[in-house]
Amino acid sequence: MKSQSVVTDLRRKVFAEVARVAYESDNPANDLEEIPYIITPDEIPKYRESIYRERQIAAERVRLAMGLSLRPANKPVHITSGVDKSNIAEKYYEPPLMQVIPSACDACPDNEYVVSNQCRNCVSHACIKSCPKGAVSIVDGRAFIDQSKCIKCGRCKAACPYDAIAHHVRPCASACGVKAISTDPYGRAHINNDVCVACGQCMSACPFGAIADKSQIYQLVQAIKQGDEVVAAVAPAIIGQFGAKVTPGRMKSALLALGFKDVYEVAVGADVGCIAEAHHYVNEVTTGKLPFLFTSCCPAWAVLVKKQFPDLASEVSEELTPMVATARSIKINRPNARVVFIGPCAAKKLEASRKTVRSHVDFVITFEELAGMFDAKGLKLEELEELPVTLKATGAGRGYACAGGVASSIEKCINEYYPGTDVKIQHAEGLADCKKILTLAKAGKFNGYMIEGMGCPGGCVAGVGTIIPPERAKIIVEQIVKSSEVALPPKEMENLAEKLSKMN
Repeated sequence: MKSQSVVTDLRRKVFAEVARVAYESDNPANDLEEIPYIITPDEIPKYRESIYRERQIAAERVRLAMGLSLRPANKPVHITSGVDKSNIAEKYYEPPLMQVIPSACDACPDNEYVVSNQCRNCVSHACIKSCPKGAVSIVDGRAFIDQSKCIKCGRCKAACPYDAIAHHVRPCASACGVKAISTDPYGRAHINNDVCVACGQCMSACPFGAIADKSQIYQLVQAIKQGDEVVAAVAPAIIGQFGAKVTPGRMKSALLALGFKDVYEVAVGADVGCIAEAHHYVNEVTTGKLPFLFTSCCPAWAVLVKKQFPDLASEVSEELTPMVATARSIKINRPNARVVFIGPCAAKKLEASRKTVRSHVDFVITFEELAGMFDAKGLKLEELEELPVTLKATGAGRGYACAGGVASSIEKCINEYYPGTDVKIQHAEGLADCKKILTLAKAGKFNGYMIEGMGCPGGCVAGVGTIIPPERAKIIVEQIVKSSEVALPPKEMENLAEKLSKMN
């Protein structure tokens, strides 16, 4: 399968090597120290100016993949320092989840207007005329912008007839819808964790691979190796992620080959949440008890509300997210099971770690991390045995993977089980759009609405832990939704939702 970038190739290779050590090594401390030399085996660098910088960056990636924090730049610390604490079979990583790797950051210019070689030194000099601060002049036959005078208004760029003026914006900062990224004293990106909601869009946007989240794959493998009853709860966005030939039956084969004992559809948990939120909307919003209702399934959206719009936090649905509902339903019948949520989302790692959630989710890994585990085992998924699979989810639950799918599924349930109800729907995708919707809701513009928020533009299929392009993933998910044998969950699922919500 063709990868999306060299950055994702490098990330996946690190995950594979860490997983390989976890599965096979009798001397993990020594073998983990060797990974940077496996990533960069030659004397000629491929991506940076030196092999030493490449290995330094790989070393930091190894630490993050182990759930460890980055090493200080001014102290001698081994790659494996602290590994003894993470060499366990428990959910583990040292906060914060998202980190900038200093040695990988290229200190990209942020919000800077510069003149390119497209400038023709035209007679008009519209750029000079448009500048309110006299920051533009002609130097050596080309327009030049004095950065000490420039106020970043962009008028020169708008005025240039040749589009010869470029606006340089740091990619990670541009992708961050909550403005959590600033510049440190050395010109590198810095994440404000008081503002960050762990959506990971900055990680996807950085062309240098300088931002990464922490992983739990090493601890997960330890749980598998010690014989725990580890089961997989797989998000609906997995459809198509590993290739068109990787059917649910082959995916089950692959997961069992990794050591999982069983596989469950998280879309069933989405069905539970769908019918519960339909009930909630009809009984709370249409009656006027609540002004509106926010869906709860996207953790980045929910955290955004609580951090930046705390007076609206009570309007976030208290129904269980699909991940948590699935985990709790598994543990009703398998109380000793260790539930691993496998999905597209980095923010789910935070959701599973919150004590207030009482999530019953033991580990969270992304599709990207799962791919690394498959690589470590040398599995070729398209060649595996087609195992029998009983798929229980409905089209409504599977539709949660795409932006707009949550609200649409809830609306269909309301129309089916509460006929005659006037349903008002609004959805936002991407945190910048989410903030706009929240501002309007706070101003009373969406009273009576069910409001769906998705932190990633495109929804879960565009999560930072996905493998294939979101546009392709969306098409595949929509096809599966249409072909589902059952369109909507039964109304009786309200009883299951209530039972799961009361579990400790």
